[in-house]
Amino acid sequence: MTDITLIEAAARRMQGHVRRTPLLHAPLLDRLAGRRIMVKAECLQITGSFKARGGWSAVSALTPDARARGVIAFSSGNHAQGVAYAAAKHGAPCVILMPSDAPKVKIDNTRAYGAEVVLYDRATEDRDAIGARLSQARGLTLIKPYDDAQVIAGQGTVGLEIAEQAAEAAITTAEVLVCCGGGGLSSGTALALAARAPGLRVRTCEPVGFDDMARSLASGQRERNAAASGSICDAILTPSPGELTFPILSRLAGPGAVVSDDQALQAMALAFTHLRIVLEPGGAVALAAALFGDDLPDTVIAVASGGNVAPEVFGEALRRFG
Repeated sequence: MTDITLIEAAARRMQGHVRRTPLLHAPLLDRLAGRRIMVKAECLQITGSFKARGGWSAVSALTPDARARGVIAFSSGNHAQGVAYAAAKHGAPCVILMPSDAPKVKIDNTRAYGAEVVLYDRATEDRDAIGARLSQARGLTLIKPYDDAQVIAGQGTVGLEIAEQAAEAAITTAEVLVCCGGGGLSSGTALALAARAPGLRVRTCEPVGFDDMARSLASGQRERNAAASGSICDAILTPSPGELTFPILSRLAGPGAVVSDDQALQAMALAFTHLRIVLEPGGAVALAAALFGDDLPDTVIAVASGGNVAPEVFGEALRRFG
């Protein structure tokens, strides 16, 4: 089970290997939103997203024998790059299963980190079956994208940093808006904040039509999405909340927030204009909620979780809303 002790241990192991990302502020964004918005820029993280944290935490926690045999992970791109980066630095073989419709930039970057990429059709092929076959044949350790205690601990280091940075900015009460797929980042952040900054409460943020976490938090049980794809926010499209992450968020998180694809694109353009950071759609939904959502306090902290965006998608955001 992930707790603050596991998160702090992960933070110690990743010192010198993972960046402490800044907490940014732009007064013009405050004016647009009518509230104070602080932005935790995980898009500036090594590999371009917070997933480097969970990848490093999980790989560094393996025994030497397990690392020598290698690791395997399933991902549309950001978890892939995080695990591939950590595996390469630890000298561990790495296999990544990626959907064939994942953004080309994410596939290319994963290969560039030295991973063997196996593509599959998410509509017709069983990812778990492919992974099980490869794991058994090669003795690989599976590193899940969110339902893994060490991955949650690694992502929870975002919450440790937010607690420290909020204190430096004299912020004692705020809602922390977090982009959410399976819930690894939001649950780890929630655990860290509960222990280190209890006045800061996590709220998950998802795209319309893929708001399984928001619906699950409202109903009290794990809900599923009707579709597997259909939003530009590819990085956070998951079928349902994680088995490990949902109980944590049920206990510690506020109501989930939901934004449209257009709002995510607009948030990308505004982030570039006012903060000079590049976000991918799935990494921009928390900022979109901060900008366009209601039922929010005077101060919010939005986690900009990733910046691995295809050039054509980023160009569309700037053309339409820049």
